[in-house]
Amino acid sequence: MDLALQAQIPVNRYRPSAPLRVTLQSIERLTAPDSPNDVRHLVLRWQPGEFNWHEGQSVGIVPPGVNAKGRPHPVRLFSIASASDGENGDGTTLALTIKRFFWTIPETGEVLPGLCSNYLCDAKPGDQMWMTGPVGREMVPLDWTAPMVLVATGTGIAPFRAFLQQRSRLAPAQRGRCLVVFGAQTADDLSYRAWMDGLVATDPLLHVVYARSREEKTSDGRRMYVQDRLRHHGAVAWELLADPRAELYLCGLKGMEDGIEAALADIARQHGGDWPGLRQRLRDEHRLRIEVY
Repeated sequence: MDLALQAQIPVNRYRPSAPLRVTLQSIERLTAPDSPNDVRHLVLRWQPGEFNWHEGQSVGIVPPGVNAKGRPHPVRLFSIASASDGENGDGTTLALTIKRFFWTIPETGEVLPGLCSNYLCDAKPGDQMWMTGPVGREMVPLDWTAPMVLVATGTGIAPFRAFLQQRSRLAPAQRGRCLVVFGAQTADDLSYRAWMDGLVATDPLLHVVYARSREEKTSDGRRMYVQDRLRHHGAVAWELLADPRAELYLCGLKGMEDGIEAALADIARQHGGDWPGLRQRLRDEHRLRIEVY
């Protein structure tokens, strides 16, 4: 990666002290109404010229109101799920992938709704809200012709949706080979699956595979996770990662790195490779990008 070029990526045009007012253009539930997981696709709009970003960056949303101490609620960051020319290609919209979150007080067992996720999931088209950002440079691709391996769980697919949307708007000669490994609990939780399958049908360099941990089993009877599906496609993954320009991206729940690490070590052994050596090169050259939460 060109670190000098990465350092030039703009960040923090809007801060919590001076956020941008945006309007919710649309909101769509991605999971079934009876699903225990409520995931939604929100599209935000602003005036031309007010905001720009790169794929792989995030924005902050400022929940309304104040906390128990009378202070504004902290900003909550979300990965942008749209290409840099906008959800609608007009540069004035972006999408977020939001899962309604609940947390439990350990001492009492009381279940409380997450402030920002529930605020966003309950919002209505036309509602106005405050947005900050963009933030983050680490996950921004700089060379779309480079081979990519993208591994996501849950709403960790959001930045990769931005990647794939951007790929779909590039000329075929500007796209490198790409393997996406996406895991969720059920088929219903695989956000954007139909859309991604449609991209695969028209992009011979794009390969997308899925893991459904509550609905699929490995050959030895365990739940199927992204690392297991990655092993199944180890030959493709290793071929891509062996390229000196290849980039490996991981996004999702904290702790997923361990399973992916073990899978890549197994894949390397099967193909006569050196995963520790490759991993070190990926890190040294900033071609290993990880965003977990």
